[in-house]
Amino acid sequence: MVAISIPIFTSQLEKARESTDLANIRAAYAEISAALTEDAAPTSTTTTTFGRTGNENAYVYTATIKLGQKEAGWKTTDADKAIAGVTAKGSPAVGGTCVVTVTEATGACTVEYKAATSGS
Repeated sequence: MVAISIPIFTSQLEKARESTDLANIRAAYAEISAALTEDAAPTSTTTTTFGRTGNENAYVYTATIKLGQKEAGWKTTDADKAIAGVTAKGSPAVGGTCVVTVTEATGACTVEYKAATSGS
């Protein structure tokens, strides 16, 4: 019984981590969307660092989200298209990040997964 339940539990735990990562990425995108209407830079959190560069009406907003997954890639179907319908570049890595970028002038959104770097 234990031999059967441990892999199932581990799989479900990883899906929960993925769900948390996706929720954090969607929340960052929503925060940027709100910042666009308020013309203000979002406030960073423990899992997400926000940035804003450029000039009025031409700002570029970025959110860098720390991923909590313990396995590379997605187990969740269509997770790579789960943020604003944008197909993400790259694939999530253990200890990696997701960078969401929105350009105010064009409304263009990009989502890119990056591998962990030393010191992060």
